[in-house]
Amino acid sequence: MEKGGQPPPYMWSNVQSMQPPPAAPPSYSQAVGGVGPSSPYTPQYSPTSGPAIVTTVVPVGSQPTHMICPSCHAEINTVTKKKPGLIAYISSAIIALFCCICGCCLIPCCIESCMDVHHKCPNCGTYLGRYRR
Repeated sequence: MEKGGQPPPYMWSNVQSMQPPPAAPPSYSQAVGGVGPSSPYTPQYSPTSGPAIVTTVVPVGSQPTHMICPSCHAEINTVTKKKPGLIAYISSAIIALFCCICGCCLIPCCIESCMDVHHKCPNCGTYLGRYRR
């Protein structure tokens, strides 16, 4: 194509050779014939005959808690173990920064109110939770 020349003729400029565009494909309902979707899935087996076991979350505290273990389904009193928590470590760091006396920074790790309480099942040993102070 040269500058200033006429552009090439377009396909639709020639009316004699013009063809209509192809038809769009049919919609889903037209292709299926107006039949709705099949029924939802229904299981082929019967439900279990035993009672359903419902597990609830039991809040744990600073003392052993009476509950049903979600792992072994036994009725238990939890076994507790106290370990230093975040409060004990933060308190120890503050004491170490300000007092600088050897050994004084370990005092919060011995105070019971600074300890977290961890609960376990006595039957299967499953970890059941932690009570943070």
